[in-house]
Amino acid sequence: MTRPHATPATPQADTAGIQATAHSPGAETTGGPTAAQGAAPALTPPAELLRRLTERLDGAARAWLDQALDEASAHPGAHGPISVWELRLAEAGRRCGPAHADAARVLILHAAHADADALTRVYFQGTADERRAVLHALPHLLTGPDALPLIEDALRANDTRLVAAALGPYGARHLDAHAWRHAVLKCLFTGVGLDHVADLARRARGDGELARMLGDYAEERTAAGRPVPEDLRRVLALTESATATPTPGTDDRHGTDDPHGKES
Repeated sequence: MTRPHATPATPQADTAGIQATAHSPGAETTGGPTAAQGAAPALTPPAELLRRLTERLDGAARAWLDQALDEASAHPGAHGPISVWELRLAEAGRRCGPAHADAARVLILHAAHADADALTRVYFQGTADERRAVLHALPHLLTGPDALPLIEDALRANDTRLVAAALGPYGARHLDAHAWRHAVLKCLFTGVGLDHVADLARRARGDGELARMLGDYAEERTAAGRPVPEDLRRVLALTESATATPTPGTDDRHGTDDPHGKES
């Protein structure tokens, strides 16, 4: 069987240990770092993800996964109305179990060398579980911003699992400052833990506009007699270096000093 490459498309050292999946009732789950698959699929190099997954699958599931990866490697393009590996994505939950489906789907997408067009097709034609797997696979497959529309779509969703997956390593690299700040606020609104936000410390550091937005939200909750989430306090603390020592010649209220993207 052709094995995945050990190195993902882009570096992931700055996001190690962050979970990439949130949960909602009735959803397939990966269970975080103690899950059977053993790691968040967006953060684990494919070769390591495959090793961990095969250790946990029974014989029938391993045989199915081997065949699915071989098919994806041998026929990465579309053959007929739908490619063989796309059919395997739909089967992954049933064949490998809900706890392992994300990892299996990410490995199939990686073996198929899915490009931005294929990932977009799978995302918009797939179920919520398949969409989440596409989001997890992005950092392993793409280096440029071609799939940013998928991230933006997921951030508009009501499914908190998609919101969390959208804020993995790929989203951390390619969302502009305005969109990223509002995504952080959406996490706080919807109860998605900020541990799911890849590269949070680097992107929040020195962001005076994010500090203002968080402060406004905290004031609103306090005025309504509601508790301020601990996650809000934590990320607000990350921004304090900006409010204490703003870059000369910038207006930190509007975030124009932010190095991660132009405020819009």
